Amino acid sequence: MLVTMFSTPETPDLTLKAPALALRAASLCLSLCAAWALSTAAQAQAPGTTQLPTVPPLRVATAFDPQTMDPHAVALLYHSRVAFQVYESLLGRDEQFNLEPALAVSWLMTSPTVWRLRLRPGVTFHDGSPFTADDAVFSLERAMAPPSQRAFQLKGVSAVRKLDPLMIEIQLEAPDAVLPEKLQYIAVMNKAWSEKHGVTRAQDFNGKQETFAVRNANGTGPMKLERYDPDVRTMLTRHAAWWGWADKRSGNLQRVNFVTVKSDATRLAALASGEVDLVMDPPYQDINRLKADSRLTLQQMPDIGQQYLTFDLAREELQDSDVKGRNPFKDLRVRKAVYHAINVPLIIDKVLRGQAVPTGAFLSPLVDGSPAELDRRLPYDPARSRLLLGEAGYPNGFSITLDCVNVAWRENVCQAVAAMLTQVGIRTTLRSSPSNQFFPKLSQGTASFIEYGWTASPDAWNSLNGLFRTFDKSGMGTFNAGRYSNPQLDTLIDNIRTEPNLTRRRAMVTTVLRMVGDELPYVPLYRRTLSWAMAKKVQVVQWPNDQIELRWVRIK
Repeated sequence: MLVTMFSTPETPDLTLKAPALALRAASLCLSLCAAWALSTAAQAQAPGTTQLPTVPPLRVATAFDPQTMDPHAVALLYHSRVAFQVYESLLGRDEQFNLEPALAVSWLMTSPTVWRLRLRPGVTFHDGSPFTADDAVFSLERAMAPPSQRAFQLKGVSAVRKLDPLMIEIQLEAPDAVLPEKLQYIAVMNKAWSEKHGVTRAQDFNGKQETFAVRNANGTGPMKLERYDPDVRTMLTRHAAWWGWADKRSGNLQRVNFVTVKSDATRLAALASGEVDLVMDPPYQDINRLKADSRLTLQQMPDIGQQYLTFDLAREELQDSDVKGRNPFKDLRVRKAVYHAINVPLIIDKVLRGQAVPTGAFLSPLVDGSPAELDRRLPYDPARSRLLLGEAGYPNGFSITLDCVNVAWRENVCQAVAAMLTQVGIRTTLRSSPSNQFFPKLSQGTASFIEYGWTASPDAWNSLNGLFRTFDKSGMGTFNAGRYSNPQLDTLIDNIRTEPNLTRRRAMVTTVLRMVGDELPYVPLYRRTLSWAMAKKVQVVQWPNDQIELRWVRIK
């Protein structure tokens, strides 16, 4: 079946093929049957596992692989969904997405530049060894050291000290009133295990390094790693000794199987047939059908993250372009031309089937300091785009390659964007890559023009530092894919980290976001409606960052 967008002289004709359900039988056998058979055998043989015979495994089909089990090697949504079932942070979040104790039971600012954290007693790692302050100190230091991609969260931490077996102190270069907000997703690892297996430093993910921590794990979390086969499956089993199972919120899972299935049609066919229980990324064209299916539950929530286009602003000559000796994207008029050329409401309507909202903001209004008035987009105006290109010296446009990850809905949006840009003279070739090739382009800043998403936290600093600050290997601008640099903005972002007054801090965040809006190193696109489709027997808590907490999942 072909779905064709409404076309006018100013709106490109965009034709998208819906996935063929005829793929179902062959794809299911290849992608799923072996995984479930292996899971059943493993469950029968797993020694020392608390048996819950009335609760079958939760089977999750997803388009994405976690890439690695090393919790500091990458900072990607699809990695965190899996790795942080196995590993825990010092602080976590509750059902309402507010901070709550995790491996730290309390935290206190003892001076403007010192935070003291009391650690949870009686916690054990999956190998049975006790969790102590030595592990917490080691883990924070590991996360801060290259090539960790979590270092950007801990910028400004100068030292971590053990005070006693269950207390640590974090020394800061300057005051940071919201340091606790930055500690979620800084995983705690076992120091002795890491030393034994030669993984005291994070995996060099961009360098494609293979280490013991890539396929093995030893965390304190509610689930422990049983098996990880990259791009195929990840199998987790209940950590019976986890400290949190006594919490009344806790679910009843014993085993979870994640299977990577790229095909949208195959994932949904598996859900419909009962071969999987949960699909966290259902295709947009099927949302209304899923809502109407009495056998399923569709759980939805607005995303705190959003999608962007980002320009190469570092190189003097643009790669993959017919313009030589110049980089058109260094001209603000060209960046505005790109912005005006993209009809985001049309893309949302036709490609995403209404499951998103357009945004002109660079961070969601759910982020502290991002005001709602910044959410207005520049108008779709292709005539203005052509005029701006002519003023910038490109009356005949130029060619460019757009990098995108090869997941169906992302590719479809990128196809639409490429068609719209080509219509105004920016002749855009789409290059889709699998995630293990795409994400290094993002973090290494090697793409000329790239589409990607960012999942923010409620505090703005991590996002501002990760996306907009000048890149350096110490943890600044880790996901600044276009290598945008503005020294004045850098100073403001650094000052936000150390500003103790929250009112002034919010005002500074707003100032940064206005400056970014004036300079347009990115084109903001849209924020999705997050949709999880699941069997009726599954109960979950959904967060606005698209993460699942298996500790709360209950199978009826």
